[in-house]
Amino acid sequence: MAHRIALIGGDGIGPEVTAEAVKVVRATGVAIDTTDFDLGGMRYLRDGEILSDDVLNQLRGFDAILLGAVGTPDVPPGIIERGLLL
Repeated sequence: MAHRIALIGGDGIGPEVTAEAVKVVRATGVAIDTTDFDLGGMRYLRDGEILSDDVLNQLRGFDAILLGAVGTPDVPPGIIERGLLL
């Protein structure tokens, strides 16, 4: 059975890092099914949303979350981190 992994690429190099991490995991032979979530600083700037209750409930249904990097210079430090990481 495949492990269900939520991918949060986030901002900056985050999407690239998570894409490469998925390749590494798959190269080991571990079966994973991934679902991408558009979360991070750019989403916050676009929609004003950090992490909705609906998305949080969806994330709870996964076996693991693979997080890239979050934050952007256009959002003061701590806003995205408090809303998404904590």
